[in-house]
Amino acid sequence: MANEWATSASGQALGIDLHIDPTGPNGLRRGLTDALREAVRGGRLAPGTRLPSSRTLAADLGIARNTVADAYADLVAEGWLTARQGSGTRVAERPVDTARPAPVPARRATGPLVHNLQPGSPDLASFPRAAWLKAARRALTAAPNEALGYGDPRGRPELRTALAGYLARARGVHADPERIVICSGFAHGLMLLGDVLRGRGVTDVAVESYGLPPHWEILNRAGLRTRPLPLDELGTEVAELGSAGAVLLTPAHQFPMGDPLHPDRRAAVVDWARRTGGLVIEDDYDGEFRYDRQPVGALQGLDPHRVVYLGTTSKSLAPGLRLGWMVLPPGLTEEVAAVKGVSDWSCGVLDQLTLAELLNSGAYDRHLRAARLRYRRRRDQLVAALAERAPSVRVTGIAAGLHAVLPLAAGTEDSVVRAAAWQGLGVVGLSSYRHADAGAVGVGPLDALVVGYGTPPDHGWGGALDALCRVLP
Repeated sequence: MANEWATSASGQALGIDLHIDPTGPNGLRRGLTDALREAVRGGRLAPGTRLPSSRTLAADLGIARNTVADAYADLVAEGWLTARQGSGTRVAERPVDTARPAPVPARRATGPLVHNLQPGSPDLASFPRAAWLKAARRALTAAPNEALGYGDPRGRPELRTALAGYLARARGVHADPERIVICSGFAHGLMLLGDVLRGRGVTDVAVESYGLPPHWEILNRAGLRTRPLPLDELGTEVAELGSAGAVLLTPAHQFPMGDPLHPDRRAAVVDWARRTGGLVIEDDYDGEFRYDRQPVGALQGLDPHRVVYLGTTSKSLAPGLRLGWMVLPPGLTEEVAAVKGVSDWSCGVLDQLTLAELLNSGAYDRHLRAARLRYRRRRDQLVAALAERAPSVRVTGIAAGLHAVLPLAAGTEDSVVRAAAWQGLGVVGLSSYRHADAGAVGVGPLDALVVGYGTPPDHGWGGALDALCRVLP
């Protein structure tokens, strides 16, 4: 009986697994011909794909070599395949007749995005590829075999230990490796915390009036109601926490406003947590990037028993790594680990080991120092360009981070964002980050642009800056 899987076990010509059924009512040759034709017609075999030799495919399928050679010859004659000396047998270049129409890419009514100043990403072109590859080789060479198993849901001990040392010296975090849980970025960590909080009977989580809607949606999906807090010149007003079971804050560099939480309010939110048993969830999303003042330490340092600290590599290295961490209070670690053990995803062991090596070798610090200088230079160029070419526009929230806020005249945000889009410039209006219930706590809409100056590659920064200046009033 013929096999249905061709794996090229006897040679390297195919290089792919191919599932075909050569059987049929009209014999093996006709069955194989029909199966290969349909694989090409349906797009399973893409144009240019090199097929195995007739000898290899015959051995893989358990049929006679002449049967395969005859099937190939038929399909070459029909134009489905090509056969050239030295190039082997390949799928011919021809339109693919698929059962489903190809997806139509979404079109921007205003044209393609030429310059991207949307916040939320570092300069991906500056990812330290050489340092990462070196660390990966060293980490993989030193990794014990058991590291490649399922392991502890908290993550690899090598990374948890390296993070404990780094966070203590760089961010003032009280971190015990036993209380660190590795996650796939902030969103994953928040999902885990949402499940735990709901299981504890929490119903309300206080949030900042301006923040990231996807984070609020994660909490909503966990069955938690998000309640925005008032906002004034000192930042988020934490006196209104009331009966909330937890509060989500960006205290070192409020996103998107860009200011740190006032010291009095940092102390007040910790006092609230101690008094009520509430939990503070600290998003330290860009804590490494400080320019005009001493770094603001993590809020977690004030009370490690009431604050959950979350950090990631999304701004320091790249969001595509999907690497983050939670430093948890003693009574919460096992609950979070238990939830993660059931729903764990995307915490690749090799990337964890590589990041640990990067931290231990000092390469992570060296990368951050270079990135800090580069982003500060861009920030200074942004401020200088606006002072010269759009002097009526202030630049705020720039003492830290990778974005700036440009306040606009009331009622003009939408028109400026549209004008930017027409020029292929990607920016985000501040209104996109406003909580739907912010008006209920007296926080009205504010007109501004949120500009991510860390996003463009170096070669595109000048053009993006020019485009921004052209659209500002």
